[in-house]
Amino acid sequence: MRRLTSTICGVMLGIGLAVAFAQPVDEAQKKLVGAWTATRAQRDGEAVDDVVGHRLTFTGNRFQIQSQDGKPLYAGTVRINPSASPSAIDFQHTDGELTGKSWKGIYALDGDRLTICDNAANLDKGRPTAFEAKSGSGYVLIAFRRAAK
Repeated sequence: MRRLTSTICGVMLGIGLAVAFAQPVDEAQKKLVGAWTATRAQRDGEAVDDVVGHRLTFTGNRFQIQSQDGKPLYAGTVRINPSASPSAIDFQHTDGELTGKSWKGIYALDGDRLTICDNAANLDKGRPTAFEAKSGSGYVLIAFRRAAK
């Protein structure tokens, strides 16, 4: 009986911890939901003006990126870890030429401003540790502003 009670307590504790850790992720993910427009972009130390105006949309755990003229560019699932320092974001592509590949990145959310730095320029690079895309880094740094509804 004591073993059964210990097992039940352990399972309940595990469920409680899982719920406690899931809530910050859910809350953080809700803050990302909506459309974001790229206002500034840099890749490997160079300004990337053709990315400015792209729209990144989050719906639950899904993302889509469209060009300025509305053409779909990338889509898939997104996973975040707001507890990481800096907060981590992964874009898993499920459509198009990057199907099965992931961008590993970091993000910062400040009101209606979102900054993402990821390894889209070079998928062989690991997750960036700072919000910078220096020459030869293999990183892309994009600043977004929440789009008007």
